Amino acid sequence: MNTGLRNNCRTSGTPQAARLLLVPLLLLSWPEAQAQSVAPPAVVADDQQMPLDPMPDIGVAWPDLDQPDSVDPFPADDMADIPADDGPAVADEGATPVEAQAASAAISPPGDFADPIKESRYTLQLKGVEQIADAQFDARFRDLSVLRQGEDKSANLAQINRRIAEDTALLDRLLRAKGYYAARIRSSVAPAGEDRLSVTFQIVPGTLYLLSSVDLEGLSAAGEREAKLRAAFPLKPGDAVDADAILSGQADLAVALAENGFPFAKVGEPQVHIDHEERKGDLDIVVTPGAYRTFGSILLANDKLFSADHVQRIARFQPGDTYMASDVEDLRSAIIATGLVSSVSLTRKDAGDGEHVDLLVDVRPAPLRTIAGQLGYGTGEGYRAEVSWQHRNLFPPEGAVTFRGVLGTQEQTASATYRRNNFRRRDHVLTGLVSVSNIKRDAYDARTITLSGAIERQTNILFQKKWVWRVGAEFIASDEKDAFSGGNRRTFLIGAVPLSLTHDGSDDLLDPTRGFRLGGRLSPELSFQNGTFGYARVQLDGSVYQPMGDRVVLAARARFGTILGSTVDRIAPSRRFYAGGGASVRGYGYQAIGPRDSGNDPIGGKSLAEFSLESRIRFGNFGVVPFVDAGNISTSFVPHFRDLRIGAGLGLRYYSSFGPIRVDVGTPLNPQEGDPKVAVYVSLGQAF
Repeated sequence: MNTGLRNNCRTSGTPQAARLLLVPLLLLSWPEAQAQSVAPPAVVADDQQMPLDPMPDIGVAWPDLDQPDSVDPFPADDMADIPADDGPAVADEGATPVEAQAASAAISPPGDFADPIKESRYTLQLKGVEQIADAQFDARFRDLSVLRQGEDKSANLAQINRRIAEDTALLDRLLRAKGYYAARIRSSVAPAGEDRLSVTFQIVPGTLYLLSSVDLEGLSAAGEREAKLRAAFPLKPGDAVDADAILSGQADLAVALAENGFPFAKVGEPQVHIDHEERKGDLDIVVTPGAYRTFGSILLANDKLFSADHVQRIARFQPGDTYMASDVEDLRSAIIATGLVSSVSLTRKDAGDGEHVDLLVDVRPAPLRTIAGQLGYGTGEGYRAEVSWQHRNLFPPEGAVTFRGVLGTQEQTASATYRRNNFRRRDHVLTGLVSVSNIKRDAYDARTITLSGAIERQTNILFQKKWVWRVGAEFIASDEKDAFSGGNRRTFLIGAVPLSLTHDGSDDLLDPTRGFRLGGRLSPELSFQNGTFGYARVQLDGSVYQPMGDRVVLAARARFGTILGSTVDRIAPSRRFYAGGGASVRGYGYQAIGPRDSGNDPIGGKSLAEFSLESRIRFGNFGVVPFVDAGNISTSFVPHFRDLRIGAGLGLRYYSSFGPIRVDVGTPLNPQEGDPKVAVYVSLGQAF
């Protein structure tokens, strides 16, 4: 929809005074090609057939220069977003106001500026609209003004005058869009320093026209909901004839109808009848609400991916609820979030019972199978190759199976995972895992079989959740050795019930710029190894994000953990706390921080403390992140802060369409023996 004002004047003929005012505009806009051989048209008054006297103080040579203007006028399509000619239709009644006037650029500066061929840079000022020019007005003028477009380029006097003529018309349209008619716009060009001109528009906005009546014809058909719908249209008599406000009110009314049970409603184009004698306008909008409807059934054109019952399960509405367009859009996004479809369309269909509207869901399946692989090398971790195969709907609906294998210097793993999204309820996920692994770290050597399952409420990029929780169960059989076993292997049988709860008050999942996050984990565990004993792992995580201007975000993180019960030597090495690495304390190797054995290998501990502070400085799609991290591991259940290991460094960010890609380079400031001088980390998303 073109959103300009359309002036349908009902008067005929142009008064002599109004016609004379067109002369300066003609002189400024007469085409150069014609000016070389044809004189400008003479404007003749109705009662005498003789040319007008030359206009005084034009001061500009006729623009017959060979060189073209280096700034092209904006095409008509670029003016479409200004509500001035094709938005609310405006019918003028009574006397037609005098059109906006533009005085020719009165230039009589001394020296080189008097030369019409000489090119100069210029600055532009608008005076007289300070109380009118809001952000929208300024943005439109900045984007559409040909003077603004060429402000940093040199231009001769004739080129500047052509731009003045175009911007005069633009300013008149912008003022009319705000409800100001018969504006007087005068321009001047004067020296403003060496080799620079100043172009100034002195504007008298004219009279602000007000609405004398607002008629939403047909809205009464909405019955008892009329008052609520009428309240959604904010304009009332006495408000300005502001085209933007009128069009915004039209959109708000259409949304209100769609959100209150009227799926087939139509809101007509606004019609404004202007009375110039009264300086007022009458606003009329024809509204066809249609019949009130509630949600009916969900119908599927193809049920190979999932059934209509499953789609109803993930919808946020039930049959009989008031129809809301936002609920329909939410369902569309939820279907896309399953990852099973490449496109989806939802079509409203009257159920034919006079009460309900059904939704016809048509989906196009996406590829359901994925094979992925990666190769890598990490300092302290060696080589690593991983391959996986996934079928995202092997057990409909949304029952995915993933087989994964890892072959590396320190890890060999084979696993199978079952995952059912939207299990019984929207955003609930059921998972099951069977894994066999052989892991050789500096801290321990473990051969482990794991059987686990969980149900959780997850967050994702499309639907970032405030609250996320997880309830699971794990059964682990692990044959491990570490410094406490004297090189001998010990077999642990472990049962655990891990629980977690997280509150996300940040504004973005992968790249938060404000807010905070707070999470807690509790895992009661029962272990059998030469006797049965129990303990509980507890961990608290918190982070805060504070913008420090448009391009800088200050981010901080803290993590505390403890194991209650037992002693560190009895707890399986793979179940202890460790620190160091890209998601922990950067600058140190993976799991390298904390107490060490006689061979200088980490042994882990019962308590953990970590801190991070970084400044995220963004430059367009790139950014730099200076950071400082600190952390320590203790063998007691309370961490010792006096032994904190500190790392610092600099990160680079590339802000892609799906989230930031980070590369962090860190160095330890108070390293232990054997710590690397530099460590590099690469991943998707911010560090925290």
